[in-house]
Amino acid sequence: MFKIIIYAVLFCIFIVVYARYIELRSIFFPMKQIEITPKEEGLNYEDVYFKTEDGLSLNGWLVKQSQAKATILFFHGNAGNISHRLEKLVIFHQLGLNVFLVDYRGYGRSQGRPSEDGLYKDARAAFDYLSSRPDINNKTIIAYGESIGGAVAIDLAAKRGVCCLIIDSTFTSAKDMARKFYPFIPPFLFKTKFDSAQKVKDITSDKLFIHSINDEIVPFEFGQKLYEEAIAPKELLKIHGGHNSGFLESKELIIFKLKDFLQKLNLI
Repeated sequence: MFKIIIYAVLFCIFIVVYARYIELRSIFFPMKQIEITPKEEGLNYEDVYFKTEDGLSLNGWLVKQSQAKATILFFHGNAGNISHRLEKLVIFHQLGLNVFLVDYRGYGRSQGRPSEDGLYKDARAAFDYLSSRPDINNKTIIAYGESIGGAVAIDLAAKRGVCCLIIDSTFTSAKDMARKFYPFIPPFLFKTKFDSAQKVKDITSDKLFIHSINDEIVPFEFGQKLYEEAIAPKELLKIHGGHNSGFLESKELIIFKLKDFLQKLNLI
């Protein structure tokens, strides 16, 4: 009986340690090397550095145009860095928007190490930096987030006055993702929350949700639930393609919807 208790305790310890290991190794995949810049796409840009509330220096690229009515504050996914998002940057630029693409702490040229709370701080710092610039209208800042960046954008929108929110391929919560990928580990063992389904209930600005019905990483049902939890005004665009390829595979449909969404708000 005593041995059974010992084995049970050891097993519980193993599960706790393993859950922490999984959490640390499966959420953030930053890359430091910048592989390409907007210059290679024929775009002039500002290479910007700004500070977070906890003193870290973050890097971002600001691509402006003189007639822009609004600015996209772009939060990327959990892997790579801003140099891997230029195709989307070009699309937003072609829509007539300013684009501010930022790297979280630990990504690209930004200092620090990524964490859930850290990413939220980074988003607020990026928003506050944009808002402080006399050449940017702080009343027309659009928060756009892809995948984990959607969770960051939702948290920002719940705490700052973004004019609207575009959420692309984002999950409901970290616990829901843990249940999908690690069903044998009790979700309460994971410290990371990213509880977007709860936060989105409090956001009153216009919201556009984009999610592929073929998403193999973040199931469409998560995007559907996130949309359902949100209060109006809100829209949902169903697309086709993989988690990392859907935006480009459904490019024409997405551009059409983005134009419609932004024109109705007089942002382009």
